[in-house]
Amino acid sequence: MAKVLPYRRHDANSQSSSLYEPYRATVLRAPRKPLIVLPHTLSEITGPVYGHSDIRETDNDLTRQHHGEPVGERIIVSGRVLDDNDRPVPHTLIEIWQANAGGRYCHDRDSHPAPLDPNFSGAGRTLTDENGRYHFVTIKPGAYPWRNHDNAWRPAHIHFSLFGQAFATRLITQMYFPGDPLFAYDPIFQSIRDEKARQSLIANFDLATTKPEWALGYQFNIILRGRGATPFEE
Repeated sequence: MAKVLPYRRHDANSQSSSLYEPYRATVLRAPRKPLIVLPHTLSEITGPVYGHSDIRETDNDLTRQHHGEPVGERIIVSGRVLDDNDRPVPHTLIEIWQANAGGRYCHDRDSHPAPLDPNFSGAGRTLTDENGRYHFVTIKPGAYPWRNHDNAWRPAHIHFSLFGQAFATRLITQMYFPGDPLFAYDPIFQSIRDEKARQSLIANFDLATTKPEWALGYQFNIILRGRGATPFEE
């Protein structure tokens, strides 16, 4: 019988707090009572994997999901999913979602007065290969207002969702772009106290994956556990 390893919590300084008052939504949704620890059973750590068999050819290329070309700067985002010993995590389902080049999501609840792009839905998915590698082709998202505080704008970012061997093992994080002037004003980014952990959310420009006259490349590795773990949303 396979050995089941207990879950190890992340370093608190490397993760965003569930209550961070400058991020106003956390004031209402953060737990007010001590958390109850429920022991894991086989249904939490094993079982069928959600959605892993439904990957289509264009799911990881958000620029080819419609009849025309989307508006904006084409980019290639790639990297690896690793454990705390730098070992690859293969066959992991990664889903992304993002705003378009104008900073607007293709969603009914997004009322930002920026244009929608009929050729860009802003969602994709892929599986890591045997070396834990993944890649997406997409459009660089724009910044957008979000009314958290006066003149509040979110830095350009892409949401990442990772599924393990069961639905309960889902992790969510965000990837940012280097040199964004909005970092200092974004309470979601600033809610992570450790500077090194914050920097791990910023993708690195990568000339090796940049395609001449076609798209810039960015590298973004995701580390699941350990002291160098990527910050994940509570």
